[in-house]
Amino acid sequence: MKNRGRGPTVGAVARFFEELSSPGQGPAPPVVRALRAIGFVAMTFVVVVAATTEPRPALHGPGLWVAIALATLVAGLLMTFRRGALRPGVRFAGLVLVAAASAVLAGFQPGAAAIGGVYYVLSIAALRLRRAAAVTVIAVAVAGQLAALALGDGGDAGSLAGFLFSVLPWFLIMRLVRELRLGRDRAEGLVAELRESRAAHAEAAALAERGRVARDMHDVLAHSLSALALQLEGARLLARDRGTDPAVVTAVERAHHLAREGLDEARRAIGALRGDELPGPERLQALADAFAEQAGARCRLTVAGTPRELPSEARLALYRTAQEALTNVRRHSAADRVDLALEYKPDATTLVVRDHGPGAPVAAAGGSGGGYGLTGMRERAELLGGRLRAGPSDDGFRVELWLPA
Repeated sequence: MKNRGRGPTVGAVARFFEELSSPGQGPAPPVVRALRAIGFVAMTFVVVVAATTEPRPALHGPGLWVAIALATLVAGLLMTFRRGALRPGVRFAGLVLVAAASAVLAGFQPGAAAIGGVYYVLSIAALRLRRAAAVTVIAVAVAGQLAALALGDGGDAGSLAGFLFSVLPWFLIMRLVRELRLGRDRAEGLVAELRESRAAHAEAAALAERGRVARDMHDVLAHSLSALALQLEGARLLARDRGTDPAVVTAVERAHHLAREGLDEARRAIGALRGDELPGPERLQALADAFAEQAGARCRLTVAGTPRELPSEARLALYRTAQEALTNVRRHSAADRVDLALEYKPDATTLVVRDHGPGAPVAAAGGSGGGYGLTGMRERAELLGGRLRAGPSDDGFRVELWLPA
């Protein structure tokens, strides 16, 4: 809810005194720097007026008291004007010095600018000190000014009452500004706590969902693949015992090996859902070796650039892209050689999978058999701010993954 009724003057002055004495961290915004400059000019004006008004500072007589009061005023301003964090009691002591100096100057220079020191003390104390300390400092400042007015030429009841009714409402306004500021800080703290609570709740919900998916994968997919691997092993042994064509035995053995590999991948996926480390570039060589063994084709991995630690999702994207590209080559191509090239560039990480030989993968548009497919690889890359390109080359098929650094 905006305070439109207070008008610009009170709000601007309140912000001025608040920023004038706030500790702050790092470079201040231009508006804050401008307010501090205005405050410095205003308090400098008070000092200059006091120094040039009769009696002027001197080493004897009334001028000596004016000189002492001016020195005390400057010291108090320096103790409270500084932007950095202050030790406990320093601001309180500085305001007491400003209050005392203002009272002395008002006594020797009636009608001069010394009353500006009282408003400075009142504003800073109301905004920056606790209630007891603020009331104490303000009592000292007001009592000193009342004494100076009573002893000087303007000591009539009207002047004293006018002074009281001008400073006390100002103190209440500044105190209200302080409460509004503290309330705003408390509200911002509550909003931050609410955001953290919502984030924690969302994370807990995500972990619970991941746990549920992991259990379902274990109970359905992993169990089915395990049963399939056992059945294929039995079929392999049966075919061998009954003298089946060696090509059939080889095909069954390859199917059994793929089932076991799929079971291992399912277990790794379950582990990833439960928080285990995701596979990454360090396992590309194992993929290449497994492909060479299963497909009977040469598969070479080359790494260029200086390897660096990658985010978990980027690591997984590299591994899954290579895995799916090799699977497509094995299923849909008669390639006799496959090259994997991983390169760490200053601004990106790239992976190129290129097969050489007759027969390009026919599943380039979106994968086959309900598998992950190139469409899934492309979507994963785009979610990471990268891109994936796939298409025929001069003597085969080429898949390129680009991920930003």
